[in-house]
Amino acid sequence: MIPPIMPLEWNFDEAETFGPVAGMKIQASDKEGFPLHKHPQGQLVISLKGAVSCEVAHELWVVPPQCGVWIPSNTPHSISTTSEAKLCMLYIRPESSTLPDKCCTIAISPLVRELILDITDQFSEYSENSLTYRKASILLEELATMPQENFCLPISDDPRLYKMLKTLADNPDDRRTLSAWSSTLAMSHRTLARLIVKETGLTFGKWRQQLHLVIALRQLASGESVQNVAGQLGYDSVNAFIIMFKKFTGKSPGKYFQ
Repeated sequence: MIPPIMPLEWNFDEAETFGPVAGMKIQASDKEGFPLHKHPQGQLVISLKGAVSCEVAHELWVVPPQCGVWIPSNTPHSISTTSEAKLCMLYIRPESSTLPDKCCTIAISPLVRELILDITDQFSEYSENSLTYRKASILLEELATMPQENFCLPISDDPRLYKMLKTLADNPDDRRTLSAWSSTLAMSHRTLARLIVKETGLTFGKWRQQLHLVIALRQLASGESVQNVAGQLGYDSVNAFIIMFKKFTGKSPGKYFQ
């Protein structure tokens, strides 16, 4: 049986997990970190409270409200949470899933959310003629129809870019221009611009906006006020921050987190 609440990640034994879907809830007492690991099953990570993020092969995925991050089977990844976070881990057998073979953020409807919460409270072993199996089948069908969102921040191992990206992640209010960064890194403006696009697929301006969105989602999900988050990101006004947020999510922070 999978306990309904666990402080640490449950290591599923594939040979003993007979249902197509199994899950659990995790309550973090402090900032938790699950180091690099992988599962033979696909994993859907859902935040019930607080902020959760997953790092997968040069990509940082944030788990916003009403969404889950899908991690295909045997994909190395790490997970971190804020203090007092509560999350769901859903494990799906590869042969039972029609979800993508690459990481993505999946929107979670109220029906899917309730089915996931129900599955996490059940035994992982259940027969094909059981109610749990029928619910799991509906859940898999519904998950396959859910829209995908883009809450991914591309990251790079290039030492020059890593220095810049880490500095901006640690100091998101740093407003240095690309020209200023090219001087800091002893590179030409054009060379740095090309390197950023090559390594991340984004221009410098779009990458920094994506970074701000990821940080904003984490901070707002942790209970920070919109005013504080706007200040931490270096915005001149709360309104400017809200415009950026609405550009990516389609909603103001207040409506998004309702």
